[in-house]
Amino acid sequence: MSGDANALDKSALELDKSALAPYLETHISGFAGLSAIEKFKSGQSNPTYLLTAASGRYVLRAKPPGQLLKSAHQVDREFRVMQALAGTAVPVPRMLHLSGEDSPIGRMFYVMEFLDGRIFWDPSLPDASGNDERAAIYDAMNATLAALHDVDVEAVGLSDFGKPGSYFERQLARWTSQYRASETEVIADMDRLIAWLETHMPADGGRVSLVHGDYRLDNMIFAKDEPKVIAVLDWELSTLGHPFADLAYQCMQWRLPHASGFRGLGGVDRAAIGLPSEEAYVAAYCRRRGIGGVGNWTFFLAFSFFRLAAICQGVYRRALDGNASNPEKARTYGEAVKLLAALAVDLIDKKI
Repeated sequence: MSGDANALDKSALELDKSALAPYLETHISGFAGLSAIEKFKSGQSNPTYLLTAASGRYVLRAKPPGQLLKSAHQVDREFRVMQALAGTAVPVPRMLHLSGEDSPIGRMFYVMEFLDGRIFWDPSLPDASGNDERAAIYDAMNATLAALHDVDVEAVGLSDFGKPGSYFERQLARWTSQYRASETEVIADMDRLIAWLETHMPADGGRVSLVHGDYRLDNMIFAKDEPKVIAVLDWELSTLGHPFADLAYQCMQWRLPHASGFRGLGGVDRAAIGLPSEEAYVAAYCRRRGIGGVGNWTFFLAFSFFRLAAICQGVYRRALDGNASNPEKARTYGEAVKLLAALAVDLIDKKI
């Protein structure tokens, strides 16, 4: 995580330092002298903490407390995939420990190394040094995505990390179920979107890769002094699946309004600030992976809108139930569901 102390929220989900310290000293080699635990504001799904100790700084990521939806908040999957990717072309933090559910905090968590770098929360990159650096940051993100999808899952021990084939069919069923389980009101656009996706399901075409599931700019740490990705974070939604799901998800996010909580690139003049167009970004990815192009782009984008809307609905429901990592912010996610569904319906109507 970033070293910015302003990114911390000390008010919610506090952990018991006196109970956690001896446990960590027993289970993490060299860990000693825990002096502070601070919660990062970011992260709606699994609360994440900066641990400061005499032996250095660490990051702890835990399941949220309370009743949870089945198959959600699987921090053990995050731990496993990052551990497996160590030494590949995909940069990840070093994994240090995975607890059981009977941990000192009463739920499963893992601890990883702290990496001091830059996290870019705004995709228009106002803090970059100029257009050249902005272009290089996006190119590094593109190269990392291509590298991820080129990982030999069998060689890294992840051949059983998901079911090969029928990815979109299975994902649509899963997230429709999750959405219905957390539904708080009838949203006509969501119902129409789900029906459209069911009737426009493309064949997978035999493409299976390790997919991140939430691949976006602010889930990466960049080096402080160069446009280089030093870590990809937040692997909770990773699985074996169709690589175009990650690509479309990223491009979907950029279509969202820049002024919204999603901080998309909608309405931003990309060329003027050195950022690639969606077409150029997709072409660079295809070139890196040696593929001719992407068909069914409308479906992939519409599915991405739907999936994010289903995730946001879950966050909103947890806020109502009192289990959200950041309750005040989570309540705004109820309106985000409607925005995402409306944008998706507009997309499928226009077929762009």
